Amino acid sequence: MQKIPMTVAGEQALRDELDHLKSVERPRIIEAIAEARELGDLKENAEYHAAREQQGFIEGRIQEIEGKLSNAQVIDITKLPKTTKVIFGSTVSLLNLDTDEAVRYTIVGEDEANIAQNKISLTSPIARALIGKEEGDVATVTTPRGEVEYEVSEVHYI
Repeated sequence: MQKIPMTVAGEQALRDELDHLKSVERPRIIEAIAEARELGDLKENAEYHAAREQQGFIEGRIQEIEGKLSNAQVIDITKLPKTTKVIFGSTVSLLNLDTDEAVRYTIVGEDEANIAQNKISLTSPIARALIGKEEGDVATVTTPRGEVEYEVSEVHYI
């Protein structure tokens, strides 16, 4: 199986979610199923069927997280040598050469991506265009509206 790159924070977030699912959600749903069973006829018991459906979702998510964690390649950016090269986990300050707009992105694993927090997935078009570039380089990103050129202003390893 292919390794899944993730940051230290991304791994911790998955571990926290897994712990919550196992210690809070799973016991809660088991209790809800037991209560619904006490109500009698299971064929027409909406609460029972809803609880079972939710149990399936929780168990599926637990398996998904455990699979990701077992295949995780955790990269601690703070332990890597500091360079001006864009790599997984680095935070990149960019200048859009068409609009002079400055943006800043952190390149993270797919599960960690959150555009509202300026965290972009390693597999996103912009991250793929940036990986390997250095401060001062220009990266061309193909977007639905055409090509956009970004100059790499600064690379941070935070």
